[in-house]
Amino acid sequence: MKNEKVRNIQTEVLSDNWYTLTKVDFEYKKANGTWEKQIREAYDRGNGAAILLYNKKKGTVILTKQFRMPTYLNGNKDGMMIEVCAGVLDGDSPEVCIKKEAEEETGYRLEQVEKVFESYMSPGSVTEILHYFIGAYDEHMKVGEGGGAKNETENIEVMEVSFKEALKMVATGEIKDAKTILLLQYAQINSLCDS
Repeated sequence: MKNEKVRNIQTEVLSDNWYTLTKVDFEYKKANGTWEKQIREAYDRGNGAAILLYNKKKGTVILTKQFRMPTYLNGNKDGMMIEVCAGVLDGDSPEVCIKKEAEEETGYRLEQVEKVFESYMSPGSVTEILHYFIGAYDEHMKVGEGGGAKNETENIEVMEVSFKEALKMVATGEIKDAKTILLLQYAQINSLCDS
């Protein structure tokens, strides 16, 4: 669907090292009918998927902990982030991607996952759409140690914590990752775990 308020789009790739950073010059039609020139930058890292693994019977969730350089550069003292399992689609469907990521990162092989919503995480600068899933887990699904794919330098620590503790970690600021907060709140609203 074309937006009639946008015209004369010109793009320039500024960086294509890790993902793609593009400068976009365009004209935008204001409410008064005049056109103004705008310049933005958009970072394209591809679309992704995230999942909250939960065990209703035990009242637990699986989270990951890893070093995130951008947070370190922005004042996160040790750069470590507690998150739900997530990954970039890399050409896979969201469901295929998240099952693969769950096994690589957490060691759990999930047969069934449920997509619950999707969102843009930072629409002012990042093109990514994130697909959110939930998946029930139990011990018989554990097929490995997790920790991430060896060739991706992830160094992920797998954490099984009570749902109550995870919510407390959000309240205290120990969990600051938006996708994790959203999925934990979804679980709370929908009574997926006893809190």
